[in-house]
Amino acid sequence: MDNIIEYILEQTKKILSIDSPTGYTGEAADMLLCEYRSLGFQPQKTVKGGVLVDLGGTEEKDAILLTAHMDTLGAMVCEVKGNGRLKVSPLGGLNPMNTESENCRVITRFDGIYEGTFQLENASIHVNSDYSKAARDFHTMEVVLDEHVSSKEETKKLGILAGDIVAFEPRTAITEKGDIKSRFLDDKLSVGILLGFAKYLKEENITPKRKIYHHITAYEEVGHGACGTVPEGVTEILSVDMGCVGEGLECTERQVSICAKDSAGPYSCQVVDGLIKAAKEHKIDFAVDVYPHYGSDADAALEAGYDCRHGLIGPGVYASHGYERSHVDGVRATAELLKAYLLS
Repeated sequence: MDNIIEYILEQTKKILSIDSPTGYTGEAADMLLCEYRSLGFQPQKTVKGGVLVDLGGTEEKDAILLTAHMDTLGAMVCEVKGNGRLKVSPLGGLNPMNTESENCRVITRFDGIYEGTFQLENASIHVNSDYSKAARDFHTMEVVLDEHVSSKEETKKLGILAGDIVAFEPRTAITEKGDIKSRFLDDKLSVGILLGFAKYLKEENITPKRKIYHHITAYEEVGHGACGTVPEGVTEILSVDMGCVGEGLECTERQVSICAKDSAGPYSCQVVDGLIKAAKEHKIDFAVDVYPHYGSDADAALEAGYDCRHGLIGPGVYASHGYERSHVDGVRATAELLKAYLLS
């Protein structure tokens, strides 16, 4: 299993290096299409921009769809200001306080990519006596371009317009002690885990009894990632997404989290019971939690009207929607639970 874990980390770093704010996931999808093909599968790109993969199975009935999402938080230019700086609107649940002073890239439609930094207006503490008291929100913060511009006209001459995507630097690091730190582990770490599961099936020449699909979705961060593209015969949807770590919850970064309920309501008792049973039987380090502020692709699919059981698991991730942290142990526990639940 060690080689699979190394592969998961390698692929996670690779996809984290590709900017993919929700609505701008084409390059990430192309990377995944190429990687699944290299493993010997035949992935398809959905009309919405997701990646759907048939991993095989001897029984067509009672198929399971595993979902993870490649889209991340980000922003969109909504105004070129008079001073040449940019006002932005969030994509997904981006919190401006979590991205203050972060490097970013402005991806224009036709004129290339420009570097910049997301800053508070009047950001010099030696000048701004109200620096500590100032609200951090999308009305008081701006993208300062790494370009010699000081007017709206100069910035627009670069080709920057309202509607351009703003992607933030992930700052990925994996420590010697196994800590995984980066923006956007939600949910690119789980994308890596699903790739690792696919690689495991090929390396071990396993044809699962139950038919398994992967769907790497493109709009999860805005709530409709898995609202379409559920293959015929699927009766269960299991989201593999970040596990919540925080006050009032039991999960740590070194465990796999099994979610019993989130803000959309309870998950299928049959699925949750099966996941807990598999974790106990295979001595996998897990926690069961109720997430207070969360919605998953599995929720979205049921809200869209699909008649399926649903569940949610994932490696524990701390500081969600900020600079996030997980651990190799949590990755291993999640990969082991997928094996135990789907192949035992």
